[in-house]
Amino acid sequence: MRRYRRIFINCLALSCLLSACTPQTPRLAELGNGHWEIVDLTYALNEKNPYWPRDGYAPFQFETIATLEEDGVYSGAFSMPEHLGTHIDSPNHFEAGQISVDKIPLRDLVAPAVVLDVREGVSDSPDYQVGRDDLENWEYRFGRIPPRAVVFALTGWGANWGDFQHYKNEDSAGQLHFPGFAAEAAQFLIRERHIKGIGIDTLSVDYGLSTRFPVHHLVNGAGGYHLENVANLGGLPPQGSWVIIAPVKVDSGSGGPTRIWGIFPRR
Repeated sequence: MRRYRRIFINCLALSCLLSACTPQTPRLAELGNGHWEIVDLTYALNEKNPYWPRDGYAPFQFETIATLEEDGVYSGAFSMPEHLGTHIDSPNHFEAGQISVDKIPLRDLVAPAVVLDVREGVSDSPDYQVGRDDLENWEYRFGRIPPRAVVFALTGWGANWGDFQHYKNEDSAGQLHFPGFAAEAAQFLIRERHIKGIGIDTLSVDYGLSTRFPVHHLVNGAGGYHLENVANLGGLPPQGSWVIIAPVKVDSGSGGPTRIWGIFPRR
């Protein structure tokens, strides 16, 4: 069955190439006049945000340093780890010799978006890993994953965002249980589909039980980036959308909080 599915996918991919079957490219004027839907894929930062539950990490903190009543101006100061809230992992996060977040070319931060809905698998196990079969099933239905895309896993885990205990899902032994990508999927996407990055609506692109973080190493090692704690992925179609990714430009940083827009044409 897999053999015939791959033959079908290859034929579909050839058909797409011959018919210029690529995601519709947004024009700037169309974004402002309502011809495209715009989805905010970013959580607001506040003290309740889940954070990586390991030594050295801490919650988001905000302090008011001036008020309209006393100072004539409202202003605040905040502190946070780079990898908190909706954020980007730059290629140097897990691999030496790769670029930092401030060096990611702007052209790489605008990309076609692919959304894999794996909520059914996650409902069976919180330790679900997005595998190559999931990618092949997507391509069987929607066509070949376009090059230089960002591939998102919609796991449904965002339903737990407001509850840190459920979001990190840590057991009595200190192990985390939430879904992520499998190494085989990351390898396929990097080597055979030449993507820019991957994204997910959990704390990590590697699943919670991972201790060696192979997906981080594979994608970062190929010069790609990760987007974690992505919000509202259910608001994007499986294909035909784009993302605009705007990370904070931290000099030599390994990542940082990131505003992400998902855009697609109105039907």
